[in-house]
Amino acid sequence: MNASGRLETEEILRIRLEVLRREHRDLDLAIHALEERGLPEPLTIRRLKKQKLILKDKIAQIEDRLTPDIIA
Repeated sequence: MNASGRLETEEILRIRLEVLRREHRDLDLAIHALEERGLPEPLTIRRLKKQKLILKDKIAQIEDRLTPDIIA
């Protein structure tokens, strides 16, 4: 892959990373809002937490792809 193609791929990954981080943050806010209501919905909260973990894994994968390997 040439330098231009690599740059475009990195840019796409950075945009995707920001979108995933925003979704993760939104899920966190939704979970907190549900927990603060008087009647928590355990099944819904569990489902949202699972989605949040999946997003966290995707974020970590993209961060790993963007971070260059450094040989010590």
